[in-house]
Amino acid sequence: MQDFINQLPQLAKDKHNENKKFFAKLKKKPPKKLDHIMQELHDEEFEQTDCLQCANCCKTTGPLFTDKDVERIAKHLKLKPRQFEEQYLKMDDEGDLILQQTPCSFLAADNYCLIYEVRPKACREYPHTDRKKFQQISNLTLKNVSICPAAYNIVEKMKAKIPL
Repeated sequence: MQDFINQLPQLAKDKHNENKKFFAKLKKKPPKKLDHIMQELHDEEFEQTDCLQCANCCKTTGPLFTDKDVERIAKHLKLKPRQFEEQYLKMDDEGDLILQQTPCSFLAADNYCLIYEVRPKACREYPHTDRKKFQQISNLTLKNVSICPAAYNIVEKMKAKIPL
């Protein structure tokens, strides 16, 4: 698994133009059953994929934190929302709250999340391959295929399954 994770950035770079063209066509004319197809591909991939063997998303990127995320996690940690923000978060260039550092402060050595039950919405939904109107998040997906082995596999299977 680690070898595949190490190769992902280069594999994604090699496929970037192909994927970008595919997503451009997908956006213009999404198949009627795209959401259904994506849910199937997502479910099939995650029957075989154990995120605990990877956790590359937690090691290399950080989620966006909504106000609800901040309140929920702060309460869980017995902190005031402001304290949680000051201790763990920062504002990015777009004005979004993100982690101050990567890997994630809540990632344990065994790849378990220390706040799993209250983790941010972005973490719960990652890699977003089962999202409704999937064609609308092509830029995010292009980024995620270089980070998440499952996202990479899903996009490759999607290209084979959906002729455009």
